[in-house]
Amino acid sequence: MVKTPAVILEEHPFVLSSLPPGPAQKRLALAVVIALSVVFLVSAGPLATFQPAHIHAFVPAYAAAMFVTDSITAVLLFAQFSILRSRALLVIANGYLFTALLAIPWMLTFPGVFAPTGLLGGGLASTNWLYILSHGGFSIVVIVYTLSKGGDPAKQLWPGSAGAAILSSVAMTATVVCVVVFVVTTYDPLLPRLMLDSGRPSGLWYYAAGSMAVLIILALIALWIRRRSVLDLWLMVVMCAYVVEIAFPRFSVGWYVGRICGVLAGNLVLFVLLYEITTLYAQLLQSVQAERREREARLMTGDAVAATIAHEVKQPLSGMIANADAGLRWLDRAVPDLDEAKAAFKGIVADGHRAGAVIESIRAIFKKGASNRTSLDVNQLIEEVLALARGNLQKHRILVQAEPNAQAPQVIGDRIQLQQVLLNLITNAIESMAAAKDGVRVLSVGSEVDEGESVIVSVADTGTGIGSQEIKRIFSPLFTTKPDGMGMGLSICRSIVEGHGGRLWVAPNKPEGTVFQFSLPPRDARSATRQLPA
Repeated sequence: MVKTPAVILEEHPFVLSSLPPGPAQKRLALAVVIALSVVFLVSAGPLATFQPAHIHAFVPAYAAAMFVTDSITAVLLFAQFSILRSRALLVIANGYLFTALLAIPWMLTFPGVFAPTGLLGGGLASTNWLYILSHGGFSIVVIVYTLSKGGDPAKQLWPGSAGAAILSSVAMTATVVCVVVFVVTTYDPLLPRLMLDSGRPSGLWYYAAGSMAVLIILALIALWIRRRSVLDLWLMVVMCAYVVEIAFPRFSVGWYVGRICGVLAGNLVLFVLLYEITTLYAQLLQSVQAERREREARLMTGDAVAATIAHEVKQPLSGMIANADAGLRWLDRAVPDLDEAKAAFKGIVADGHRAGAVIESIRAIFKKGASNRTSLDVNQLIEEVLALARGNLQKHRILVQAEPNAQAPQVIGDRIQLQQVLLNLITNAIESMAAAKDGVRVLSVGSEVDEGESVIVSVADTGTGIGSQEIKRIFSPLFTTKPDGMGMGLSICRSIVEGHGGRLWVAPNKPEGTVFQFSLPPRDARSATRQLPA
């Protein structure tokens, strides 16, 4: 058997043995008790004189139903004990096992069912005493169950192996049942006569029924005083059903109705246990699905970070490779040009520092912390980025049209991050124009001031353009229109711009190419007022 650690009940108020009953369950239990009371009154009143025929097939059907339901209930309670290690659960589980096992010899010894005087060598009194010991014994078990829940919570737990406790208690209960059956059937002639014949009770039967009623009332009082859980509530209902069972003589209308009520009441705890298992399974399934979604989100975040680093560092690395190739060519000449080689190597150093700055900038983006923001001239920023992209622009024979606005105010921002935004947009424009087979390749980069004093930077190209369906998703993470794209550039650009209090958008389509624009609030703005075109 699998070993499970002990669990304090107070830490898990979602299990049947510790979950307090809600108003709906209390109302349902009250309705069941009222229904049982009505059945009792009707059976003891208008139908008390009606004597139906003896239906002997009813006995094995009733016994089989009680055996199945009580056995399943015992198994479920044993399973809860194996997890929670509650002594009270172990006690009540064995109580249900006790009644389940006694249902079989009660059925076998019932007169007229399998033999005129019953089987197992018993007599006329055997069946009655087995019934009394079954119901009276269960009432005593319920009392012990309620008493086991008092005191120190730590002492309520079974300290040893749950498997050993279950096996030993089952063996002990089975032994007690065997002893009871042996004594009742073997010494039947010595037992008090509770029945005059198979259908009529003697005067002693009422004393025995009264003793059972006293035990049932004591169990009800104990449950009422220490009622804490859903299990306590429905055990009280079961005890009320016991009262209906013992109140009527054999084969009367009340006797049949009482046993039907007993079967239904016995099923109540089973139904509640099954409902609890279904609910816990649903919660477990939801937890597993939530954990899976969280794991997938972490993986996507990790992929996004990796893709972001690869995407942003790719540009300075490309610059380093280009400068290294140029430096080697200057040194590989018949007469090495040391000045040009030094300039290329300085470019490598600059690109290396820029790569480090880009990585720190990416960390700042994902940490969502304060970045190194200073006052910036947007026009100067455009010049710096065009200088960084000069080699790529010359490679693809692209004409650059810089259109700065001298009246543009300064903005507050992180120079590296804004450089990356502008460089990403320019690189995308270069790649779009390089993919176009024909036409003039013109890159237009400019700045302007809108009515709200925000600075708007535009990057326009004459490339292949963006489809109307793609514009809706162009800023979504991991979405790309390029075969070798990562789908992170524009998403990162929008995050950076919005982190600076601005917006990034695609301007209305022009006859050819694409126009990206982003706005930045001026340095002296007291609030980020964003103006976007319609």
